Amino acid sequence: MLFNSIEFLFFFPIVTLLYFMLPHRYRWMLLLLASCIFYMFFIPVYIAILFVTIIVDFFAGIMIEKTLAAKTRKAVLILSIVVNVGFLCVFKYYNFFIENVNDLLGFEVNDVSRLPLLSILLPVGLSFHTFQAMSYTIEVYRGNQKAEKHFGIYALYVMFYPQLVAGPIERPQNILPQFREEKKFNYENLRSGLLLMLWGVFKKIVIADRLSIFVNSVYGDLGDLAGVPLIVATLFFAVQIYCDFSGYSDIAIGSAKVMGFDLMTNFNRPYFSKSIGEFWRRWHISLSTWFRDYVYIPLGGNRVLAWRKNSNVLLVFLLSGLWHGASWNFLFWGLLHGVFQLVESVIRPFKNSVFAFFKIDASSFFLRMSGAFLTLGLVSFAWIFFRAKTFADALYVAGNLGYIDYMDFSNGSLYSHGLDKADFSVALLSILVLALIEFFQRKHALKRKILQAPAVLRWTVYFAFLVLIVYFGKYQNYSDGKFIYFQF
Repeated sequence: MLFNSIEFLFFFPIVTLLYFMLPHRYRWMLLLLASCIFYMFFIPVYIAILFVTIIVDFFAGIMIEKTLAAKTRKAVLILSIVVNVGFLCVFKYYNFFIENVNDLLGFEVNDVSRLPLLSILLPVGLSFHTFQAMSYTIEVYRGNQKAEKHFGIYALYVMFYPQLVAGPIERPQNILPQFREEKKFNYENLRSGLLLMLWGVFKKIVIADRLSIFVNSVYGDLGDLAGVPLIVATLFFAVQIYCDFSGYSDIAIGSAKVMGFDLMTNFNRPYFSKSIGEFWRRWHISLSTWFRDYVYIPLGGNRVLAWRKNSNVLLVFLLSGLWHGASWNFLFWGLLHGVFQLVESVIRPFKNSVFAFFKIDASSFFLRMSGAFLTLGLVSFAWIFFRAKTFADALYVAGNLGYIDYMDFSNGSLYSHGLDKADFSVALLSILVLALIEFFQRKHALKRKILQAPAVLRWTVYFAFLVLIVYFGKYQNYSDGKFIYFQF
């Protein structure tokens, strides 16, 4: 079920009303049933994969906690991880691996000797709930989390419908205790949650889905395009993927908030970052902290020699790229971000020395804005490899960005890629609205002011955004309107 679907428009209020009507001891059953229904709207049979991993990890957690022998505990943890990663490898990476083996061996397309591929679809959100499940067994193994003895509660931890498909990737310490708390209806939670959901829907339907029309037109048929259309499509994609994914996170966090659940923040105005390192502290926070805590720090983190630390950084970003998709595009995208990060770490001491020598104020508005624009440029360039259909397409786009034809601005050719002049203007205005709102949202000041404003002003804001969503929203068909991160 999509958050931007008619089904969810009925599903969410019905589930929420039933949740508060039921006695506390039955609420987990309702949420688990609702989560199953929510997931089965995609490919119903794939819910069996979820239940297999849930059963394995549930009993693994209990065994890890009860077993005293260190070797046995580690063996159970490894078994749990192998099962989870095994499903991920089969569904997400098997065909990629086999295709590359066939190419390496020189088998032609119709060669009977080619190793066979699997004709299977990737289960929606497999990477997300796999990582969430692994965080549970790892935390139990580390002694940071008690094993959950209630099978239904543990199943709900993995399947909680607001964040089941695309996160945030929750840690057990945050969400498991909340399922045992008796939630009371709270008007402040209702207001805060619905406002966040409204903002998420606006970002998805008005901004992301509009920009996707232009982006899909350009990247879907590159032809002999060069310069301005490629630059605009690349910048539009940077905004599209942010509004699409953060819009999903806003709706997920908001819908959970209405019922009294607090999910972790997943985005914090990432395009205001002044460095790549800061960008990754603000972008997809639940994933970047997952890799930090479960991969980077166990490999030694910052406590090892410089060459080892740099290798760990590259490895983490390569794994992050591979997590996003089974293709060389995603691997190179991850590698690019790793290289950006390493270059920053090398330049930083020299930059600090120059600033200190010439008494330059690093916190000046000009330098902060320069850092933000440079970071946005680097991130947008890397997005080329994320969005392009093939690595060859990505190289074509990257190699043809500089061929500027100023006639593109005057001859109307920019309006030949799916967005007419009016829609193109709406796209630019909506990006400006996004930038202004996010600028004034520093320290959540804007949201707080809206919630504390008089009722007339609050409802004027709500109604205005509803009108904008209804009037300017791009309502795609079921497949076109999917959130980008559903494929991961």
